[in-house]
Amino acid sequence: MKLAKKLLQIREALGLSQNGLIEMLDLPDTVKQRNVSAWETGYREPNLLTLTKYAKAANICLDVLVGDEYDLPESLPPKKTYHPH
Repeated sequence: MKLAKKLLQIREALGLSQNGLIEMLDLPDTVKQRNVSAWETGYREPNLLTLTKYAKAANICLDVLVGDEYDLPESLPPKKTYHPH
């Protein structure tokens, strides 16, 4: 399955650490760094709410994120530094 690779690719395109991604997706109360690591290695998969947030952050359809028949577009959001408010 390509999901783990896509999740890592999205986080790297956004220029975020695993903890930075958690903050950006507004999931600090429910997700820990070890969860993101497990998702990116394919050990586990995030829930639907989290997948939806990933898709929104990458400006892609959820189908593209979860469908193995699709590759991520080459024009993901540019790398940027996330600054929590």
